[in-house]
Amino acid sequence: MSVGVLVDVGDSYRESIIETVRFFTGRSVSREEIQAYKNRGGWNDDWQLSRRICADLGVEVDYDTVVERFIRIFAGEARNGDGLIRNERWIARPGVLERLSERYGLGIYSGRRHWEIDLTLNRFAPAIRFDPRIAADDVQNLKPAPDGLLLAAAAKPGQTLWYIGDTVDDARCARAAGAGFIGIASPASPRYAESRALLFEENAAAVLDDMNQLEEVLAAG
Repeated sequence: MSVGVLVDVGDSYRESIIETVRFFTGRSVSREEIQAYKNRGGWNDDWQLSRRICADLGVEVDYDTVVERFIRIFAGEARNGDGLIRNERWIARPGVLERLSERYGLGIYSGRRHWEIDLTLNRFAPAIRFDPRIAADDVQNLKPAPDGLLLAAAAKPGQTLWYIGDTVDDARCARAAGAGFIGIASPASPRYAESRALLFEENAAAVLDDMNQLEEVLAAG
């Protein structure tokens, strides 16, 4: 299974949701069920989603308590990267981002917090310059609100903005910010056909199997 744009988060974030829910409820939620929540929109924050799934399973948990447990599972006891984050796989093939950066400005707007972004980029792409680098810490409202992309547009005035994402919330965020949108839907991911169709319904200019197809799509205009 592959879930994500730059990083496959199937065995990190998605598995952390599963383990967090199991810790509080003693019950299991499947990755297909998690994707169903994502496809409804409004669940960009995996901490909030974990709490909601617990509630839907009949167990109410304080948000801060969910966050504490989730982080321990995902990042490790000391947030040093020895949790499930170690299972992440970098999706971009060697040279792809380097070539793209020669023609386009690369930036990041992620639902991760800065410390989470840093753990991953320092591991996989320390030499790639992403400017701006916008995290959940920087915005008042998470996706699908356009706050993060509006910050990106303000940082690069006069430039055409395209957002690459793999969720309905990414697409709605791009539309609200007046940015173009290209979707990612891996054929190996849960609910692939549904996810792909939803991204097109949300006005994606294209929906790719993974970000390695981006060079070809951008070159074609």
